[in-house]
Amino acid sequence: MKRGVWLTAGLIVLVSLVGLWTSRLAGRRGSRFSVLITVVTGWLAAWVLWGFVGGLAAHYGVLGTYDSTLFAILAIVGGVWQYRIYVRKGREPALAIFVAGQLLWFGVILVQNGVLSR
Repeated sequence: MKRGVWLTAGLIVLVSLVGLWTSRLAGRRGSRFSVLITVVTGWLAAWVLWGFVGGLAAHYGVLGTYDSTLFAILAIVGGVWQYRIYVRKGREPALAIFVAGQLLWFGVILVQNGVLSR
């Protein structure tokens, strides 16, 4: 199962990079396809980094548990919202949504591990 997930994620990133490269070659730097690829690769990179850091933290006892199941939902909702804002208002407001999503996920991790409770 994990191999399939990694292969799928790698294939998505590879196709995204090829699509981004071809759209830039065609001179359409701000095309909707390149915006979509930017948003998807950003959320995939965040998923990989959170999984790595969360797994290490759980392994070394910093966190009691790390479950990234909810991150998939956050990434889908946040990615759709980020894409729509990027197309309508530009890059900076869309990046604010991405950062807010990461801070929200950090809060979820803290709540899951009882850090915010008395």
